[in-house]
Amino acid sequence: MKKSSSVGAGTLDKGLTVLEAVESAAHPVGVNDIAAATGIQRLAVYRLLSTLQQRGYVQRDDDKRYRAATRRRKLLLGYAAPLAGNTFREDVATSLQQAARKAGIDLMLLDNADDDSRQVMRNAEILVEAGVDVAIFFQPIESLGHMMADRLSSAGRRFITVERPIPGGIYFGANNYQAGKLAGHALGSFALENWRGRFHHLVLVEGAHTSTNVQGRLAGVLVGLREVLPSVDDSKVIHLHGNANRDASRVAMAELLASLEPSTRLLISGFNDISAIGVLDAVRAARRQRSVAIVGHNAMKEGRLEIRKQGSPFIASVAYFPERYGERLVKLACAIAGGDVVAPAAYTQHAVLDRSNVDVVYPAEV
Repeated sequence: MKKSSSVGAGTLDKGLTVLEAVESAAHPVGVNDIAAATGIQRLAVYRLLSTLQQRGYVQRDDDKRYRAATRRRKLLLGYAAPLAGNTFREDVATSLQQAARKAGIDLMLLDNADDDSRQVMRNAEILVEAGVDVAIFFQPIESLGHMMADRLSSAGRRFITVERPIPGGIYFGANNYQAGKLAGHALGSFALENWRGRFHHLVLVEGAHTSTNVQGRLAGVLVGLREVLPSVDDSKVIHLHGNANRDASRVAMAELLASLEPSTRLLISGFNDISAIGVLDAVRAARRQRSVAIVGHNAMKEGRLEIRKQGSPFIASVAYFPERYGERLVKLACAIAGGDVVAPAAYTQHAVLDRSNVDVVYPAEV
């Protein structure tokens, strides 16, 4: 084993010296062995070995000795999320697969359950054991996201969280407050153009299991509405818990409509397009379309198809463009794996889609 030279003996040089010492050893070696052979301080050797282990260059045995590992030529990313259930999830997963393939990067795709903590933790363990360079996960229920993040962090795996910010990870997704303001602007503009700015209530359809960050989306709706109609008072705001679910949103809205006069004018923001469509189901069942305006979020295909229908009270949706997530996620993951300094959050693009532009942005849909 060679000694580390005094010239150019920076962190990279020392790391390569330690790696060469492990590779040239006839059997697994300990920290003290490597320190003695290389002349590098024991604590520095330990830190360098920990980094090499995290990056997949060495393996640590149960007796705390190290051996050389087979090196991967390709970067390995892991993506864990509910992969089905709505088109937003499907679009994110598809775009990530396409981007990884285009970049020549290996990608593990794991299907997390919405609410099964055991499956989520099993998948976290799979990512750790596979030695992924960067893990990416999207977990709608924030508490499960924290569990996955804790396991990844304890194993020294770097990770990106999609749509739900989790301490320890880099956030990628919506700027929820700004997206909410766009929805508020759309509702306010509709009220001005069609009702002379007069309405009775703003209804915010929320999701009980979502994060506080995503609740900023609905808080932004009120601020955006007030930028168009400054006189909107808090007393006009009604909060409904639709659980980000179509059926739950339909039931909650049906109960609200039953308590209001038929002429009551409502401006409604759904937590996402799924909850907005659930609200729409209740509005149609009660035949209240003319006194309601609904704006969704995510601009999923289901929402876009509804926006195109003449006479629908579903007037717009704030687009997040999940089909574009993959390319940016892969670039971000490569930067993290390469040791680049990255911002703590990377936000996706937002735009309001309505009948004037939905066919331009998403043409030829049926």
